[in-house]
This record gives sequence, structure tokens and C-alpha cells, in this order.
Amino acid sequence: MPKFRTRYIPFSMLLLAVLFNSCRDREDLFSGPDFEVETIIPTGDEAYLNRDSDYLFDQDKLATFELNIPGSSLSKINDDPAAEEYVEASLTFEGETISPVGVRYKGSLGSFSGCLSGINFFNPSGHKTCTKLNMKIKINWEGREDKFYGVKKLQFHAMNNDPSQMRERMGYWFYREMGVPAPRCVHARLLINGQFAGVFALVEQIDGRFARYNFEDGEGNVYKELWPLDHNGQLRPESDFLEALKTNEDDNPSVDLLRSFGEEIQSQPIAMHQDIVRAYMDVDKIISYAVVDRAIKNDDGVFKWYCFGGIECSNHNFYWYEETQRAKVHLIPWDLDIAFQNWSHTESSFGIQESWGEIINDCEPYKNGLLDFSQRSAACDLIIRAWTKFEDEFADKMLTFKQGPFSLPETEANFEAWSEQIRLSTEDAALEFDDAISIDRWENGMDELRNQIAKAREAF
Repeated sequence: MPKFRTRYIPFSMLLLAVLFNSCRDREDLFSGPDFEVETIIPTGDEAYLNRDSDYLFDQDKLATFELNIPGSSLSKINDDPAAEEYVEASLTFEGETISPVGVRYKGSLGSFSGCLSGINFFNPSGHKTCTKLNMKIKINWEGREDKFYGVKKLQFHAMNNDPSQMRERMGYWFYREMGVPAPRCVHARLLINGQFAGVFALVEQIDGRFARYNFEDGEGNVYKELWPLDHNGQLRPESDFLEALKTNEDDNPSVDLLRSFGEEIQSQPIAMHQDIVRAYMDVDKIISYAVVDRAIKNDDGVFKWYCFGGIECSNHNFYWYEETQRAKVHLIPWDLDIAFQNWSHTESSFGIQESWGEIINDCEPYKNGLLDFSQRSAACDLIIRAWTKFEDEFADKMLTFKQGPFSLPETEANFEAWSEQIRLSTEDAALEFDDAISIDRWENGMDELRNQIAKAREAF
């Protein structure tokens, strides 16, 4: 199964960004002296040990986090962000410092594009050229067992390709409001070596702690980007399931539940597939997932099947969770930074062209857009095809979504509350950094997102 990560960016913007950023060197604005990262032994009274993750993901506040990274270590990761190599640092939040922690940049083709000195979009390389890049903080660094407000990792997304700075937070909120297990997401301010670095999206890590928060039975397997059936509709080997595990890897885990789901879909007649879905999945949740996914045009997610060499096709940007006590499997969305965009771009290299359940080109790969990407209709996959047969459930969930979380009053309330949270910090970043989003561009980005959501409401 090929491993790949993509983002949709309008081709003209991509070309300009690559040409502009690849020929400039950004002075490291956050450099500082070298120092030895202190090991701080907590007393046990710290707030980060005694409060849970709801405090971090409070939708009503804008939190500030400060990283202190030795100068040589910061230079090391700045020289090659795509290596995604951890260095040692300390983290301060609301007057408490946890130290040491691990810090690295994280990214993908789209999030690195225009932000590294290398010019090959498909092979990110070179030194850092943007003020902001996605960052991951590893709390459980070098065997540390203490958690930070109940979590082991923090993920800060730079939102460089999203002038509205709202797409991820809005998208995940929609999923969760419809009962889909999805990451929590809020905005946050990040300081590096005492200097303001900008507004980021703090996105919840999908791991065992996420499973325990979202499911009564939270000790099951989490899999990343593993589809039970290959592009020919054949069950994947057990080794693929084991390789995709993100929890229980060292506990001689059984992967029988998700494999059994795929095996039954593969081996039983199509007429039985809906019953198999009912047996293995929560139909309300998976149909709600599909409704939100199609409403927000999450066209780089589970329903976008990329084809390589015109032969092998696969999807990405999702997780599975096995709820073993109930013998249920759950799909979890991931990576929403291009959500909504294709309501404005009717033909894009990453856009899904077919409607829900439609099959184009008799399940053969087809091309669209400016870039030479091939794709295949999602409903050619037997699992997804079974989901599309829940037509009445889909219509009911769409009505619930449209009248509830997707309604104009609900979405506008989010725009007003969240924009108020980040306006001053967005202004500060625009004054400080020449590559930051200006206030005019930010406001225009939010207006564009509003229009895209309005188009989606009208279409449904």
C-alpha cells in the first residue's frame, strides 16, 4: 500500500509559492543561545498533571504555549524540517514548565510546499523558509510517563495554506457535532524562545488516549491509513494491518476484527453487504461521517482514491478504531486543511468529481485537473459501495446536519466567536512577519469560506 500525503493548493498559487520561497533565505527569527535543557521533576501538584484534556481543547479561550529550544538544536531542525527529527526542548504553559520534551517539524507535500528551499514539490527538502511550519511536541520524551493534561503529544498546525485559519477547526467541529469520533481542534498562540511565532491550530493526536476519551472501551487497536481491501477488492495480508497499528503494537495484538470485516465484505454477495456493515459498524456514525465529508468537500480524504501508474489505487487521511467489546469498527477523519475549497474550484487535480455513490469510467482510473493525477470513483470499493446503499439514512442525516450544525446561525456563531479569539494575534503576526496573513487577506479568506459553506448548503 503506497504511503503518500497530499494537499490541494490552486496550481498558480503553488507555482508562485515555490518560486518565491525557494529563492529566498529567511533569517531565523527565533534563534537563541545554546543551553542545556533542564530536567524538571514535577511535584505532583502541577495543573498539567491534575486536569484533563478538556482544559486544552476549551473552545472558549485562546491559549499560549512557549517552546524553549537550544540554538543549535533549532538550527538543526530548521536546516532540514522534512527529516522530521526530534530535538530536546522545554514547554511552558500557564506558568508551568515541563522539561525536557521532544520537538520536531511535521508536514506533508502541501504543508511543506513553498516553505522549504528545495524546489521539488514531490520531494520536500532544504532548509526552512517560512516563519511557521507544523510542529509536534512529544511529552512522553525518552521514557517520560507523565502526561500533559492527559495527552502524550501536542500538534500545532501552521495553516499556511488557509487564509481563513478556520478550515480544520470548523471541519472537525462539524464531525463531532454529528456524533463522529474526530479530533478536537482549537486555535493557539505559540512562542519560540520568547518570541511570538503566530496563530496555530492545536489538533488532537489520534492515539490510545484519543480512543479512551471517545469510547467506553478505549483499549482497542488504532490503525492509520489502512484500508481492509486493496484496489482489487482483495483482503490485505495480516502484515499490513500490523504495520498500520498506532496502539498495542508491542502487546502481540490481534487484528482479527477489522480483517474479519473486510473478509466478510470480500467473500459475501453484495446483497448481504449492508447487513455486514450493520453488524460491524455503527450505521448512524458512518453515515454521519459520509454526510459531513461530502458536505465540506474533504476531497483529500477517505473518499478520494488516487491511482498510481494508472493501476493501483488507494485512499488516505483516515484512521480506524476497533471497539473490541462491542465488536465494532469506527472510521476517524484526519487532515482537513483543504476542506471546503472545492466548492470554489469545480475542477481540481485533487477534487472528487463523482457524486455520492456515482461511478465514473466503469471503475477504471480517470484524470482531471491541471496536474497529472489519476483517480477512481470511491464507490468502486466494496465497503464504500455498501455505505452508499443506506440512502434513507443518508437523507435523514443530511437534513439533521443542514438544520443543525451546518445551519447559518450555527456556523456564523462559530465564525464570530473564533475570529474574535484570534483577531489580535493575527494582527500581531501580520505586523511582525512579512509572510504572515494580512488582516485583509484573513477577512477575505473567512468570507470565501462562508461562501463555500453557503454553496454547500444550497447544493444539499
